[in-house]
Amino acid sequence: MYTKTRSSDRHNSSYQVGELIADMSPAAKLKVPLLPEHKPELRHASVSGAVFNVSTSIIGAGIMSIPATLKVLGVIPAFLLILVVALLTDVSVEFLLRFTHSGDSTTYAGVMKESFGRVGSTATQVCVMITNLGCLIMFLIIIGDVLSGNRPEGVVHLGILQKWFGIHWWNSREFALLVTVAFILLPLVLLRRVESLKFSSAVSVLLALVFVGISSMMAIFALVEGKAKSPRLLPQLDNQVSFFDLFTAVPVIVTAFTFHFNVHPIGFELGKSSDMMKAVRISLVLCAAIYFSIGLFGYLLFGDSITSDILVNFDRNSGSAIGSILNDIVRLSYALHVMLVFPLLNFSLRANIDEFLFPKNPLLATDTRRFLSLTLVLLLISYLAAIAIPNIWYFFQFLGSTSAVCLAFIFPGAVALRDVHGISTERDRIMAATMVFLAVVTSTIAISSNIHTLFGNKS
Repeated sequence: MYTKTRSSDRHNSSYQVGELIADMSPAAKLKVPLLPEHKPELRHASVSGAVFNVSTSIIGAGIMSIPATLKVLGVIPAFLLILVVALLTDVSVEFLLRFTHSGDSTTYAGVMKESFGRVGSTATQVCVMITNLGCLIMFLIIIGDVLSGNRPEGVVHLGILQKWFGIHWWNSREFALLVTVAFILLPLVLLRRVESLKFSSAVSVLLALVFVGISSMMAIFALVEGKAKSPRLLPQLDNQVSFFDLFTAVPVIVTAFTFHFNVHPIGFELGKSSDMMKAVRISLVLCAAIYFSIGLFGYLLFGDSITSDILVNFDRNSGSAIGSILNDIVRLSYALHVMLVFPLLNFSLRANIDEFLFPKNPLLATDTRRFLSLTLVLLLISYLAAIAIPNIWYFFQFLGSTSAVCLAFIFPGAVALRDVHGISTERDRIMAATMVFLAVVTSTIAISSNIHTLFGNKS
């Protein structure tokens, strides 16, 4: 993220100088050296470009674990949960943008600093760093699952490389991810401008739609042939699953809709603040439809055998050459999707870490040594963590219960309740209080349930 003092102020100042110069008389202009002849024009991003960037930020890795939430919750509660979280996300983004334009800040951390001082901005930066680094690790886990397989609960799932060429050292998880990081992700994360990622974001959204489209077609064929599984409409509570265990699915949905760390970088590229809310609402509708579609059709295909990463399920024997090809296309399309999402989240992560560690230094993009060092360190950490932690469900639960829920709901709600600019209405305060209360309660229950399950399994 950029701060106003480090980037936006300089851009706005140069634009204001241009306006003053344009108003000068010809005689006055002669006294000023090297004056431009015309007022510089601002190039604003398009709403469609913002929709692609927002949608890419939202979809990310979230789509992979949505089917697993349907297995836990059932179809109806999962649909309602996706709808509620999407609506609350819209409210929280509206709070952020309104308080941003009422103050002097141009970043999420800046908005929190205006309301809660240095503690608020530091908390925001730390949460962004935790959330984005966790998401980058999840992306590499997904890529590793696609290329080299996984072994959830002792069941072997072969990756595409192993399926095509057999099991060798060069298609192991460690080596395949190393090659991916070095030759695909590194060139992408070396881009220094966020607007240069809009085209890769458009391609990533298209790949996600390909993934959903093929999965839906396969599920429809399974229904016609009578091979589809029967999804549960409501959760099934028994000795293994208690009522409180259902709350562990909430953080997964929260994480899947958390993109607030990119609201300001994307929003300030647009000409009007209302354009950002338009882009956000289009993206939320699109992503909610994608999430529920892949959840439902994935459940129809695999039933209770769904893993925390549905891509692993697509290595099954389809019984036909066409089915096998479709399985491979589904897995590859989404692996390529997360490869293109990776640099977008890495951009915000890298900028926040740099601003946190070096607040008085020049812009990161102007310091090649610092830029390369930070980029390489983040890639190395993500790679090592993805090798050590092979299950994305744990990441979704942890992030959704802690940093993601703070960024998505608790911090925006707290800003509206603090109301340092005196712009919150009674309805805003009620919505903010409700949002914060629900976020705290569900996250507390989810964390407690996870701890109980962890220690219960050990005993």
